[in-house]
Amino acid sequence: MNLEYFIAKRLITAKDYKSSISAPIIKIAISAIAIGMIMMIVSVATGIGLQQKIREKISAFNGNIIISNYDNNQSEVTLTPISKKQEFYPKFNSVAGISHVHAIASKAGIIRTETAFEGIIFKGVGTDYQWNNIKDYLVSGKLPNLSGTINPEVIISEFLANRLNLKVGDSFNTFFIKESQNQLPNIRRFKITGIFNSGFQEFDASYIIGDIRHIQRINKWSPDQVGAFEVFVTDFNAIKATGDKVYEQTSSTLDSKTIIEKYSYIFDWLQLFDFNIIVILVVMILVATINMVVALLVLILERTQMIGILKALGATNWSVRKIFLYNAFYLIVRGLFWGNLIGISALLIQKYFGVIKLNPENYYVNQAPVDINLFYILLLNVLTVSVCFLVLLIPSYIITKISPVKAIRFD
Repeated sequence: MNLEYFIAKRLITAKDYKSSISAPIIKIAISAIAIGMIMMIVSVATGIGLQQKIREKISAFNGNIIISNYDNNQSEVTLTPISKKQEFYPKFNSVAGISHVHAIASKAGIIRTETAFEGIIFKGVGTDYQWNNIKDYLVSGKLPNLSGTINPEVIISEFLANRLNLKVGDSFNTFFIKESQNQLPNIRRFKITGIFNSGFQEFDASYIIGDIRHIQRINKWSPDQVGAFEVFVTDFNAIKATGDKVYEQTSSTLDSKTIIEKYSYIFDWLQLFDFNIIVILVVMILVATINMVVALLVLILERTQMIGILKALGATNWSVRKIFLYNAFYLIVRGLFWGNLIGISALLIQKYFGVIKLNPENYYVNQAPVDINLFYILLLNVLTVSVCFLVLLIPSYIITKISPVKAIRFD
């Protein structure tokens, strides 16, 4: 243990220090660092958590890349069929980074019950459909069984079920409008096997999911004709590059879009969170740094006589500066300890108990999601310590201007 560290430790633990005029300023500095760290941890965890959760929900209902007919139809309803006999189906081997491809078809309809009616989009899926993405949002019942012959089993959103006063086990009639205005609508009777709640109002208010063979029969398609293909990628961060490769490897009669392109208004909104997080980080570190600078200046002024004595005994300017920097480092660590403890505890409470609720119409989720990433938390701590410590070198330079003779006589 060197001399500077020993003196700094004695300075920190001395009784007169705790009762000195700098005590409240030191407490404020520690509190500022703790509060700043709490704000930074929470803002990063909730910002990234919200981005990931919304991204997962959009992907669950649309895939990461959608391959459809290259036409002017911008709706969710499939008008022109696509043959399943494609080089990229069922395995997209020509493009790396693709984990799964499945076929779907959609058709607009109206659910009619004894007391209400709702417009819906029936999303038809087959045995190749990746149910794991939807399973997480199932709140009651079970998933439809599509492995055998065509059956009326469907899952419906909790939003639609409540509006139509339906529950698991109930059956209902759905009217599918034909393209020709002179023809009567097709009627299908479906049975609810499960109810899901994604918290994403745009999907929950519209979709029911069932057997694709119903749409194929209504549209008079052959068994190898579908409406579109949903493609899932292994690395979402590389979705743009993968999407470009998918576009190049598909037929000129087909179009492909990533969900970032399809739902650009949502992802543009999500990008604002990155800017907000950066602003919060800058402001919190700035506040913590200013408070530590003030605390260090007060400590230097309060210990002017001690500085003069140490210099008179032969201590160099850098040795004396290190004493106060050690002291400041200790105070920073104390603030970070409490900040991390409170911040991580708050995130764990939110993760497992969902205390903070959100309006799904505005935020697309029912509760504030959090992403507890230890790497980001460690990075925030290192960044805070580094910035504070580097900035504190400036006020500690005042020590070099203190004269031993004047300092010893200082009162």
